[in-house]
Amino acid sequence: MKIRKSNGTNNNRNKKTFKETLSNGFKSGLNTTWILSKIIIPVYFFITILKYTGILKWFSLKLAPAMGIFGLPGEAALVLVLGNGINIYAAIGAVASLTLNGKQITIIAVMLSFSHSLFTETAVAKKTGISVAIVLFIRLSLAISSGIILNLVI
Repeated sequence: MKIRKSNGTNNNRNKKTFKETLSNGFKSGLNTTWILSKIIIPVYFFITILKYTGILKWFSLKLAPAMGIFGLPGEAALVLVLGNGINIYAAIGAVASLTLNGKQITIIAVMLSFSHSLFTETAVAKKTGISVAIVLFIRLSLAISSGIILNLVI
């Protein structure tokens, strides 16, 4: 059995690949940060403006009874609407601007894990031939039931 000596070309190629990978990963990370920032930051400021104008307080008072089922304040309805209607990142921006405790954030997170981005994901499901009504019913039922159960358990 012969043992070949390495001439170092593989090591140079690996180093170059590692540098390229690191550079590509950094660029991809910056791009993702930019894309998410374009959603999260405006939503954060929008919710903050609603807080200071009193609109959020009015909205919160109107929806407090319904949100109480989940152990959430009325203002959390806005988070659910943004998460269900736009995407999960809009909900993150809204949550960041509100004062919620760990239990409330957990309930919102679990509910949105079942029902986020309803318009987009329902359109995708429709293209696969699945009934839109069934998809919406299942996703919303899971979100609602998980919110109620978590409120009772946590």
